[in-house]
Amino acid sequence: MKEKRSNPRPAPREDAVADGIIEGRNAVIEALRAGTNVDKIYIMKGEVDSALGHIASTARSRGIVVVDADKRKLDSMSRTHAHQGVVAVAAVREYATVEDILQAARDKGEAPLIVVCDELSDPHNLGAVIRTAECAGAHGVVIPKRRSAGLTAVVAKTSAGAVSHLPVARVANLPSLLKDLKKEGLWIFGTAADGTTTLYDADLKGPAVIVIGSEGSGMSRLVSETCDFLVSIPMKGKLNSLNASAAAAILLYEALRQRL
Repeated sequence: MKEKRSNPRPAPREDAVADGIIEGRNAVIEALRAGTNVDKIYIMKGEVDSALGHIASTARSRGIVVVDADKRKLDSMSRTHAHQGVVAVAAVREYATVEDILQAARDKGEAPLIVVCDELSDPHNLGAVIRTAECAGAHGVVIPKRRSAGLTAVVAKTSAGAVSHLPVARVANLPSLLKDLKKEGLWIFGTAADGTTTLYDADLKGPAVIVIGSEGSGMSRLVSETCDFLVSIPMKGKLNSLNASAAAAILLYEALRQRL
């Protein structure tokens, strides 16, 4: 008689740890209990379960973003194919505060230069912006809590390690933050194809915030209305827009040129 073969669950792949994916109810609960830096937690829409409810309430009490996701989204994120309705994405480092960024400028005796990313959802774009910001001498990057990529392993890899050197803050309300930064004496420069200030007319030598809009729709209306200047980048080709990270690089290096 042949021995009956068992059919165990597949073991987690090594890259599941490397890319910061934590899945399954017990694994996520243990990560929260251990104080792991968690960027976001995705929970299956419509799932009513005490364990998932406990995960959601614990996460929210710690300021972790909880996102309702459909099964297709969770399946696409899963590495083990056994997510049990919950997937967490670990952050590669703790977020800074906006005050940390302003203090970094004070410590260097420089006018603050801050990059604000308005709902950049592509982690490769965010990583590229962080890398360029660090290289160009910006003092920090700010992202919104929701509808944005976070400090995940993919972002860290794309940034070529810049996330270890440049503070990144996350805030609940970008328009409110921009208004506060105006009170601190910073000028807000938003990137827009129909901007009324051309890149080379923008004075980026003083305390400045450069706002980069999302990949698809650019800056949100409220963020755009809060800007002091809407800056356009000269276009000579047949296309009329640039990738978000490319636009950020052009503005940051114009700021660096003016500050040298």
